[in-house]
Amino acid sequence: MKFLDEAKVYIRSGDGGAGAVSFRREKFIEFGGPDGGDGGRGGDVWVEAVNGLNTLIDFRYQQHFKAKTGTHGMGRNRTGAKGSDVTLKVPVGTQIFEEDNETLIVDMVEEGQRYRLAAGGNGGFGNAHFRSSTNQAPSWANPGLEGEEKTLWLRLKLIADAGLVGLPNAGKSTFLAACTRARPKIANYPFTTLHPNLGVATVDGQEFIIADIPGLIEGAHEGVGIGDRFLGHVERTRVLLHLVSAQEEDVAKAYKTVKHELEAYGGGLEEKPQIVALSQIDVLDEEALKAKSKALAKACGAPPLLLSAVTNKGMTEALRALRGVIAAAKAGEEQA
Repeated sequence: MKFLDEAKVYIRSGDGGAGAVSFRREKFIEFGGPDGGDGGRGGDVWVEAVNGLNTLIDFRYQQHFKAKTGTHGMGRNRTGAKGSDVTLKVPVGTQIFEEDNETLIVDMVEEGQRYRLAAGGNGGFGNAHFRSSTNQAPSWANPGLEGEEKTLWLRLKLIADAGLVGLPNAGKSTFLAACTRARPKIANYPFTTLHPNLGVATVDGQEFIIADIPGLIEGAHEGVGIGDRFLGHVERTRVLLHLVSAQEEDVAKAYKTVKHELEAYGGGLEEKPQIVALSQIDVLDEEALKAKSKALAKACGAPPLLLSAVTNKGMTEALRALRGVIAAAKAGEEQA
């Protein structure tokens, strides 16, 4: 299944049904009077967050969603039926924006959450509604009100507890594959990962979700490489694991490059708790490892974690560090 995290859709709620103009005509009833029923209400357009989806690919093949028109009123005071609703089913974490792609309508952050995007038009009154003491036989009825129509943008931001960031080939996908059942593409060339991947990691009997996004390079916020648009998928995380490859000649520069891109993107990423790790240490000897670890510690202001996803060295310590930050953040949210 292809990954799609942004889609444009057109929605229209149903028009209300028209009221009926009718008069009672029965044998032996000389003055039957008006008996035109009201029109039914038009269908609504809803959005619902459902489990089991992690992409907006369905909206590539269908962009128009229209609810049904309400049934017209009928004689014998019969009210028309309400038009059928339409529900857009989206992944948890989807944001709905107005046509300008900036005005947020609703953020679907919980499974089962529903929101009405467009209300159906009210049905028109039949002529029986207008009967009065001074007008015993009104010969008119109201048409139904028109429904709403809108063009909307859907934007998906995956919901995860921890996010992996770093330059291309920093070992993010290998880390995800080693500690979860996710199977991202892994190869020895830049930008192997072209879309985000999710995995569930377990350490000491506790689970949390990790998001892996495509690598960042210098100038990503200006569109260099594949840009920084995928950073939106780690905006909701509670902690970032910044991986710096031990194969980099200048690990301090590699760290600062990604740090600058996070700051340029904004979205609160620069303020998130961040754990820095020197990855792929299995390729270094003891002396080179010590030198690069020292250089990275000087750049980030704290001793980095040392890990190798291939040999599983340092993986448990990294997962425990992530879990500790996540647990502390959850505890703070519960107290608040």
